[in-house]
Amino acid sequence: MKLRRVALALAMVLLLTGGAFAQDTIRIGVYLPLTGQNAFGGQLELDGVKMAHEEIPEVMGKKIELIVVDNKSDKVESANAVKRLIEKEKVIAIIGTYGSSLAMAGGEVAEKAGIPVMGTSCTNPLVTQGKKYYFRACFIDPYQGAAAATYAIRELGIKKAAVLVDVSNDYSVGLAGFFKQSFAKLGGEIVSELKYNTGDQDFTAQLTEIISKKPGIMFIPSYFAEGAIIMKQAAELGAEFKIMGGDAMDNPEIVTIGGEAVEGFMHTTFPYDPSMKDMSPLAKQFTENWKKAHPDKDPNVNAALGYDSYLLVIDAIKRAGNAEPEAITKALTETKDFPGVTGNTTINETHDAEKEVGIVMIKEGKKTFIGTVKPEM
Repeated sequence: MKLRRVALALAMVLLLTGGAFAQDTIRIGVYLPLTGQNAFGGQLELDGVKMAHEEIPEVMGKKIELIVVDNKSDKVESANAVKRLIEKEKVIAIIGTYGSSLAMAGGEVAEKAGIPVMGTSCTNPLVTQGKKYYFRACFIDPYQGAAAATYAIRELGIKKAAVLVDVSNDYSVGLAGFFKQSFAKLGGEIVSELKYNTGDQDFTAQLTEIISKKPGIMFIPSYFAEGAIIMKQAAELGAEFKIMGGDAMDNPEIVTIGGEAVEGFMHTTFPYDPSMKDMSPLAKQFTENWKKAHPDKDPNVNAALGYDSYLLVIDAIKRAGNAEPEAITKALTETKDFPGVTGNTTINETHDAEKEVGIVMIKEGKKTFIGTVKPEM
């Protein structure tokens, strides 16, 4: 009987100390593609999240513990990653993910569980559409599609455009549609729209058809690897039109893959790039800290969005006054003019970030930030 009482007392002590540990620690989940075709962007975003966590490791006097899960660039794995973070790891909020298709898969799980998620660079409108718990630090594709069209017509003076779209990718299909809609609304003409599928390597037939239509610009809402191959093959075929893409092309590897063929290429992005001449103090500090921590690689907008996403969640927890998911969710909906590396963020009624759109061009083999554009919607 005595041994039984001792065992019971010991169990109570362990339970109480375990509860105290749980109360003193806030667990935030991170799900990103760390392997697979989207690993490059996912790893940069994770590096940004980790850097922000190192700078702000506590909130309300409690230690923040990051729980990172690889969604492997796969929709099923993405849903499983969110399920694990919620059911096994007991996180109170989640950050992620790179890739709209992955975010849509993970978002369904988070929505059912009532756990808030801060999306990093998932720009398809469907990610947050009808969702109470999904937010994002990035602008959405209708906004950047309109920005690309506005820049092409107003700044470049182009009246005819062609579009080459990956029909197996939600991001590509969505962004292509918004570019076409805005380009036509502004008085431009889409002279050709051709398709391909993720993983294709030969674009000769599509490019030959596009060249025959003599557009002033070709819009390719691709990911960087395929986009670079498309540009290389276009150059080999003698294409003379300008080429423009979306934020998924923001990757230094396009120069490695495409070489001289990517010279003059432009893409929409968030208003942050290491080449910017006029940075905010926060952006300057982020760039300096990044170069110290990662001297072997430059930061890009994905790293900055990962950083900002973490700060947005921490800010919401502070304003909520506690780490309960519902309170954090409410605070996120009230986010207004939050200063970040990628500009000031206001979360609108559809849980999307309102911020400027930047334009980057490849000049002499290097990314050069050439300014911002306000889209005509």
